[in-house]
Amino acid sequence: MTAILNSDNNTTSTHQWHALDIIWEGGEEQVKQGLPHHQLSPAWQILLLGDGSPTRHLKLLTTENTEVDLIDLSSIDKNKDGAPAQIESVLEPRLRRQVWLRTASGQRLAYAASWWNANHIDKYLENRSLPIWESLSQLYTGLYRDIQGIYHGNSSALEEAFGEKGPFWGRHYLFWHDRKPLTLIYEVFSPYLRKYLGPIS
Repeated sequence: MTAILNSDNNTTSTHQWHALDIIWEGGEEQVKQGLPHHQLSPAWQILLLGDGSPTRHLKLLTTENTEVDLIDLSSIDKNKDGAPAQIESVLEPRLRRQVWLRTASGQRLAYAASWWNANHIDKYLENRSLPIWESLSQLYTGLYRDIQGIYHGNSSALEEAFGEKGPFWGRHYLFWHDRKPLTLIYEVFSPYLRKYLGPIS
């Protein structure tokens, strides 16, 4: 993907985001009960199925600050954008934000796409280059991370971006605030994290 920052909220985006080509996927039931350890190791399940902050987890694993490279901010208006079905929970008009999560020294660890109500994003992401968790923590915003699905799949674009061969593991979830959905987030993690978490399966 050619990284394009499009902050013109009046323009409907034709840019793409990095959805995995699915090999296997699980829904809320698999998320709730977990996966067999031969399919996904316990350490990786804590990262993917736990409801804690991924940016906080990545910092604890690497001992480096987790930084964000903002690669796309585009209006998608009423478009469903090929996103998970829970995009219906995000009020229109919508913006899509895409970022790389990386260490301060430059190692890319994850990719994330998120969908926001265009009228609310400035309230919650005043500095759009900060990790979402850090931005919301500064506001003392009470949040609930509601993981809806988990994926195993391929992406040639992510192979190039991470410098790692697929397949990759990802997930999507809703952030809830004051009992209302705030944003939908789709994340994919780099296999480079084997350095800290051990074998994936």
